[in-house]
Amino acid sequence: MKIKDIRALSTEELRQQVAQEKEALSRLKFAHAISPIENPMRIRTSRKLIARMMTELNAR
Repeated sequence: MKIKDIRALSTEELRQQVAQEKEALSRLKFAHAISPIENPMRIRTSRKLIARMMTELNAR
């Protein structure tokens, strides 16, 4: 998701997206702890996406 797409979302949609991404991140971390996932960079990308969305929420 690009920053342009994040800015187009309403505040409530943004909060929902953050909650969904945090849940997905926790599932990724859990799966990685049990057995290494094929692309561990997905964890970093997910963390950065959450940070971008939270930054936009705080700016509003």
